[in-house]
Amino acid sequence: MSARARAVFLDRDGVLNEALVREGRPHPPASLDELRISANVPGLVARLRAAGFLVIGVTNQPDVARGSQARDIADALSHAVGRTTSLDALLACYHDDADACGCRKPAPGLLEAAAARYGIDLSGSFMVGDRWRDIEAGRRAGCRTLFLDYDYQEKKPMPPADATVRSFEEGVTWILGGESPGSRDGTVDPQALRVKLFADGADKAGMVQMYRNPLIKGFTTNPTLMRKAGVTDYAAFARETVAAIPDRPISFEVFSDEFDEMERQAKIISSWGDHVYVKIPVTNTKCESSMPLVSSLSQAGVRLNVTAVMTLIQVRDVCEALSGGPPSVVSVFAGRIADTGRDPVPLMAAARELTRMTPNVELLWASPRELLNVFQADAAGCDIITVPNDTLEKLGLVGRDLGQRSLETVQMFRADAVEAGYSL
Repeated sequence: MSARARAVFLDRDGVLNEALVREGRPHPPASLDELRISANVPGLVARLRAAGFLVIGVTNQPDVARGSQARDIADALSHAVGRTTSLDALLACYHDDADACGCRKPAPGLLEAAAARYGIDLSGSFMVGDRWRDIEAGRRAGCRTLFLDYDYQEKKPMPPADATVRSFEEGVTWILGGESPGSRDGTVDPQALRVKLFADGADKAGMVQMYRNPLIKGFTTNPTLMRKAGVTDYAAFARETVAAIPDRPISFEVFSDEFDEMERQAKIISSWGDHVYVKIPVTNTKCESSMPLVSSLSQAGVRLNVTAVMTLIQVRDVCEALSGGPPSVVSVFAGRIADTGRDPVPLMAAARELTRMTPNVELLWASPRELLNVFQADAAGCDIITVPNDTLEKLGLVGRDLGQRSLETVQMFRADAVEAGYSL
């Protein structure tokens, strides 16, 4: 074995074998009769080994410490998994959190023990798991991390993993080529995005053009965009747009600063169509919370889009106000957060954990600054991202060869210099 071997560390339950999901949470099989290993897993492990990786299972088995599973059963399950998938090794921790050991993930002890035993370069290795503990253990050990997101009803990794995928097969493809299936140059094919793209604007012709694009799943606008677009009759513009876009979500915003008037406007806007969402700012200009109004409108059956949200406290309050109501949206202005020098990605991932517990609420990444934000929003688990038309037009650039892009840039500089007639 090489003194500087590389490894792919794999969690057992949920990666190598199927987890038993009860009430949205994964559990290990209780016996060999319950053990299920997907047919493609041995082949995927073989691909990793053929690429020169050691493939090592690392698993928490706290049920042994808790007394709900015998040690010999846990060992028999691990032996069966290792034998069936041809692992190089499988290391297990049998402690619970109360034992405060160094081997129970999120502690990196299992990975460090394997590194010492097999001469593994952890910085060149990968940790693959379906729970936040796996990802945190990999991060602490210095590995690159890959999260298999099966939408369990529990918290997600924070900070997020280096990559998030939906299947072990997709993860192996990413490890071996730095890509996901259908991707080019490390990016996700737009057709494979989980996040829904909403066009953001107030140019009716542009909105109708985007309506013809099957990638666009909805629309948003606001008074600022409408003013810039030259809209003078709010109601007429809105009604014409609703008629032109009759079957996709579309949001229009109230513009009063008084809550009584906001409520009146909200009911008018809501009456324009079942697919219309009413945008309510999280506060008015006096910094008075709009949550009482949001709660009242939600209970009355109005679909809402609570906007201008920028803190996790606001996200929490909005979720509480919308809980139990009709489908609604919380719009977190990630772009404006980034304008203050803060990385919005961890905040958006944390916001996703809050909205996940409120089934009728979707998380929207608002005010994007570049096309990359679409892929960041997708990786963070956002449900929606609003994108202006000029940014959406850049989707055609996804995966373009960077050498060719470099040449095109040089050609642009040269053409502009010639057209300007510059001389020295």
